[in-house]
Amino acid sequence: MGNTARDVMTSPAVTVPPDATVVETARLMDRHRIKRLVVADADGRLAGIVTPRDLLRVYLRPDSQIRDEIVSEVLKSYLGTDPARVKVTVAAGVVTLDGEVENKSMIPLAVRMTHAVDGVVDVTGRRAFEVDDTHRPMAADMTGD
Repeated sequence: MGNTARDVMTSPAVTVPPDATVVETARLMDRHRIKRLVVADADGRLAGIVTPRDLLRVYLRPDSQIRDEIVSEVLKSYLGTDPARVKVTVAAGVVTLDGEVENKSMIPLAVRMTHAVDGVVDVTGRRAFEVDDTHRPMAADMTGD
C-alpha cells in the first residue's frame, strides 16, 4: 500500500487516441481489464476519459435517430436510391426494411450497411428488387458459340 497516487497508480498509463473507434476502445479496455481509459492527443496531453457507460451510449440511440441515419446515409448517400421505395421502421434497435430497390445487388449492401449503423441490433423485413443484376453471362454466351 502507498500514501500517494504514484504508489497505487497503473503504470504505464493505458491510453487511446481521440480518433480510436468505439470498438477499438472497448477491446483495449477489455484486454487491460480497466474501467477507465485515458484519451490522449498526439502530444500525450489529456483529451478526456472513456468509461464503459460512454461506450454504451453509442448503442443506446433513440430509434428515430437510427432511422434517420439509415434513410440519409444508407439509402440516399450509399445506395443512391429513393428512400420512398423502402419503408424503414426501428423498434428497440431492430430495423425493418420493407420495400423494393432498383437492383438485386443492392439488397445485401443495404442489410450490411444497416447492420453497421450504431445502435442497430438486427435487420429484418421483406425486400424486393426491380432488376436482377446479379446474373452474369457464361463465357460461352460472350463468345457467340
